[in-house]
Amino acid sequence: MDLFTIVGARPQFVKASAISKEIIDLNRTKEFFINENIIHTGQHYDHKMSDSFFHELQIPKPKFNLGIGGGSHGQNTGRMIESIEKLLLEHKPNAVLLYGDTDSTLAGAISASKLNIPILHIEAGLRSYNKSQPEEINRVITDYLSLKCYAPTDKAVQNLLKENIHKDKIYRCGDVMADAIRIFSKRIINNDKFLSNLNLDKKEYALATIHRAENTNNKNILSEIFKAFSKSPIPIVLPLHPRTRKLLEKYKLNDFLKGMIILDPLSFFDMMNLQINSQLIITDSGGIQKEAYIQSKPCITIRTETEWIETLRTGWNILANPSNYQSILDAIETQMNLKKDLSHPDLYGNGFAAREIINNIISLKL
Repeated sequence: MDLFTIVGARPQFVKASAISKEIIDLNRTKEFFINENIIHTGQHYDHKMSDSFFHELQIPKPKFNLGIGGGSHGQNTGRMIESIEKLLLEHKPNAVLLYGDTDSTLAGAISASKLNIPILHIEAGLRSYNKSQPEEINRVITDYLSLKCYAPTDKAVQNLLKENIHKDKIYRCGDVMADAIRIFSKRIINNDKFLSNLNLDKKEYALATIHRAENTNNKNILSEIFKAFSKSPIPIVLPLHPRTRKLLEKYKLNDFLKGMIILDPLSFFDMMNLQINSQLIITDSGGIQKEAYIQSKPCITIRTETEWIETLRTGWNILANPSNYQSILDAIETQMNLKKDLSHPDLYGNGFAAREIINNIISLKL
């Protein structure tokens, strides 16, 4: 079976590592062979947000690197569709495997659907119900075009059924991010040197990430977020997305960074190390909310909604209004005092979702 995997951003590299490892293990058995070719669209083109991930996670080197990034959503998606279509026409894979909700995902879905190539969508069924969010459009369209929707949670299954996607197209499998954490946990936990180099003590800091367009493109909102960070009762460690860094400079907000530990984009293992050893996590990233929950870390999501609604119901994650710095400070205070005995149900599976997905793909006989 020839399978094309399309990725373009950090969370997709991590998820792809779990699936690729399962494919490699399967191929060793010689019971079934999947020839996986990875297309890297280039959506994350910074070395520390791209190349280092493939090396560190032992993902097969992408056969094709499109180098598309830096433009608007429409520009990038259009260029990706054109380039991906050429590759699909040339190689004619049996199926295309997509992850999440990036522009790379949408481009892959449109390209494959026009050529009647089956689409397999991992992390299907997530909904924020905010149509102004580009990721929401990407994930909804991809789900409708997919032959198989691999839903990580019960809520994701419910969302798909509510949208009249046939039950036979839906497969509840758990989350491949839990697989990645299980697979690499020893290498993450045993790296105390990274923390000591930053003069950080375990459980004595908050890890923050900010990159979403709705938070960074608006000067007033970005100002409120970083004003809150500057007044935080707990030290903030901030791996700074290149785009966010540029906008902070453009809006002349760099004074708010004083007192924070500002880092360049991190490798997967360094980022996981900071997550595991933090007291709490503050983010506007969809994936990091989930990573925080899997690792039993209190989380604050600086958005007005989230696609990971089940994390809010447990109390491990709460929303903070990005346009009000006091809302963010109040959320920090709440999550710093989260009860240690708070219930932590198993929302995302047992860490073997990749195996279930691969077994299901085999059963499709594509």
